[in-house]
Amino acid sequence: MTTQNTEHHDVVIVGAGAAGLYMLVQCRRLGLDAIALERADDVGGTWYWNRYPGARCDVESLDYSYSFDEELQREWRWTEKYATAPEILSYLQHVADRYELRRDIRFGTRVASAEFDEATSGWTVTAEDGAVFTSRYVVAATGVLSHPKAPSFPGQERFRGEILVSNRWPTEGFDFTGKRVAVIGVGSTGIQISPIVAQEADQVFILQRTPAYSIPAFNRPLSDEEFAEAVASYPERRRIARESLLGVDTRNENRSTFDVSEEEVAAAYQSNFDYGGPMKLVTTFNDAVTDTKANDVLAAFLTERIRERVGDDELARRVTPDYAVASRRLCVDTDYYETLTRENVTLVDLRDDPLVELTETGFRTEQGEQQVDVIVLATGFDAVTGALSHIDPQGRGGLSLRRKWEEYPASYLGIMVAGFPNLFMVDGPLSPSVNSNMFVAIEQHVEYITRLLQLSLDRGGATIEATPEAEQEWIEHAAEVANTTVFPLTDSWYSGANIAGKASAIMPYLGGIGGYQRIIDEIADDGFRGFRVTEPADAVTAGA
Repeated sequence: MTTQNTEHHDVVIVGAGAAGLYMLVQCRRLGLDAIALERADDVGGTWYWNRYPGARCDVESLDYSYSFDEELQREWRWTEKYATAPEILSYLQHVADRYELRRDIRFGTRVASAEFDEATSGWTVTAEDGAVFTSRYVVAATGVLSHPKAPSFPGQERFRGEILVSNRWPTEGFDFTGKRVAVIGVGSTGIQISPIVAQEADQVFILQRTPAYSIPAFNRPLSDEEFAEAVASYPERRRIARESLLGVDTRNENRSTFDVSEEEVAAAYQSNFDYGGPMKLVTTFNDAVTDTKANDVLAAFLTERIRERVGDDELARRVTPDYAVASRRLCVDTDYYETLTRENVTLVDLRDDPLVELTETGFRTEQGEQQVDVIVLATGFDAVTGALSHIDPQGRGGLSLRRKWEEYPASYLGIMVAGFPNLFMVDGPLSPSVNSNMFVAIEQHVEYITRLLQLSLDRGGATIEATPEAEQEWIEHAAEVANTTVFPLTDSWYSGANIAGKASAIMPYLGGIGGYQRIIDEIADDGFRGFRVTEPADAVTAGA
């Protein structure tokens, strides 16, 4: 239905984070009229919402940035090895300003629905405020860690103190001085928040259900010389990243744990541990995530480092994971384990002492009640599929994406879902996405979507969709690759296990950035095999 609130554009992009901004740049290069719909009041996506104290990226700043414009690479001066959330947000704001992207972004616009019209092969996107946008194409740049897991504990509504949610942190910050604080969650977010809170609060209770492996960041300022050297080497640095497993140049040799002596293994791990980089550490040897015995070697090394940092055998036992390294996200921290030894910090191990409820004045476990003034919820996300599932696009025949993904997080290459023509995803399920440097993964996907859009334009505005057969083949391939790793051995948010009722599957494609790039290039060279291309007035002509 057409109303006064209806706008038509060639492309509707959902989201104005790193993916949405780059997609907007590429649409302009194609001469397409595109608009990005963003629920926040500014650009930034994940880095707009996650303003909690201690928030940093776990990919080094020199690699966590766009590579599509050499001038942009030279002009933005990163200040630290690992950038803070505010610095990353400033970078994305700079990009939006530099390319004058804001004029094509509608802020404060939360998408409520998206429906495919088979008669026109177009989409109708409706916002919660009633605005309607029609377009030929939709690109979901909705983010992989953007839809928070709804935190709900028994008695939560009765708590009379402050409840702070990590991904909705007060823009003015929060003063913990003199407070008794409970931090619930010890994933990457909780590990970053807890040391900062402990420096201010009178008492901190860290509520742990599943411990995480974490290594020290050894963060530091970047010198002018180091930055200049990185800029000079960017062409080669970026090339290697695009061909690598995780989207960064780790400078590790391609060798097995068992190709060298135990002393050499220990020395290599210690060297990369002392460097302070989770991607560098986990790729020290090429079999750490594919061979359980090799993984055991890395786990033993990290267990000993945890014991050294904690300095207490019993506490170390409680915070040491019992699952394969990297099957849950390997974290990077600044003084997390040391924080656990502070006099004002108490670890509450919920495996030994389960949480019963939140009370009016604090929380109660099976062993007793603690009074707190503030509860910090670092409870994570409905990852990868959550944001787009929430919108629940309706495809051919009213097919619900949410219902389809309740059975399995299906996709073809993580770019399209069969039954949803002209709907493209940036880093959808079964693409490298969260198991890689997200900026590289984003550029990889946006550039491939751009090629598909160009294909459509070359065919007079053809409709493009993934075939069910190609989708099924990719599902099987992604699962086969995952099963060669340690990832399926552990329940995690990688597999959706943190969300009740979510289909179980390893959502990142584990073949790596470089391997994935070779596959999608080969598919393109083969006439974009697996994509059905339907020209406006004709039957299926290619790609079936």
